Amino acid sequence: MVRVRELQGRVAVVTGGAGGIGRGIVHALLDEGVRVVIADVEQGALEQAVDELSGRGEVRGVRTDVSDAASVEALAADVFAREGACHLLFNNAGVTSGGGGNVWDNESNDWRWCFGVNVFGTAHGVSAFVPRMIASGEPGHVVNTSSGDGGFAPVPRAAVYASSKAAISCLTEALAHQLIDAGTSVRASVFYPSGGMLDTGLFTAARNRPPELARRHQPESKRSMTFAELKARMEQGGRTVKVMDLDVLGRFVIEGVKDGRYIIGFDLDGTAELLHRRADAIGRGELPPHHQLPV
Repeated sequence: MVRVRELQGRVAVVTGGAGGIGRGIVHALLDEGVRVVIADVEQGALEQAVDELSGRGEVRGVRTDVSDAASVEALAADVFAREGACHLLFNNAGVTSGGGGNVWDNESNDWRWCFGVNVFGTAHGVSAFVPRMIASGEPGHVVNTSSGDGGFAPVPRAAVYASSKAAISCLTEALAHQLIDAGTSVRASVFYPSGGMLDTGLFTAARNRPPELARRHQPESKRSMTFAELKARMEQGGRTVKVMDLDVLGRFVIEGVKDGRYIIGFDLDGTAELLHRRADAIGRGELPPHHQLPV
């Protein structure tokens, strides 16, 4: 089995790595002695992250808009020119759609922005890096960040986001099969952030939304909830809310890569139970059950 087990001195690229889950992954990589290139669309956050982490290991930043194929191609060219390789690629950058609600109330720009970052961003990363990784002949690993919302079952009130994450799961599974069938030394995994609620920049992703993809109508009902609001709503609904430590999650991802796991995620027993119920419903030709999250 092809695995990247020894990480000391390897090169990794993490998109969306200046904060949130990506930052947790970067921390874990640096702890393993990996040379890390952080790719992020926020120049200020990128510079701050590199400055704060420079004493922790070899790290630098490259401003990258993953929704732009040319920007990601420039990132890959820079990494291979300056670092000589990319052994670990984390296509992690992601955004929400700008609000939940009914599918028919979402605007075209909601779809364009969310899919541009989540789906096209992942595809651009694969297209720019994987051919170079294969050509190097060295063992490599691609990790694409999906979500249980869409990747396993949708949260109906977040249909745009869920649809984008379902696409990432499908893309990654196809990629993983193709890398094996082609006899390459590169493998792929799909990562499902899990283990509790995640206090990440996803809740304020609109700060990076391009003006040309702005929503034309922004009623209050379409505003994304903050982390605190969602947590409070879940607690009001009688749920016990666990908040996941993002550094713990980052280390979990890296261990998943070292172990060669295809699916990297917590709580898979519960997921399997939900998927069994969905499969049974599909077998009966019925509407499958979904995630019961209050969004």
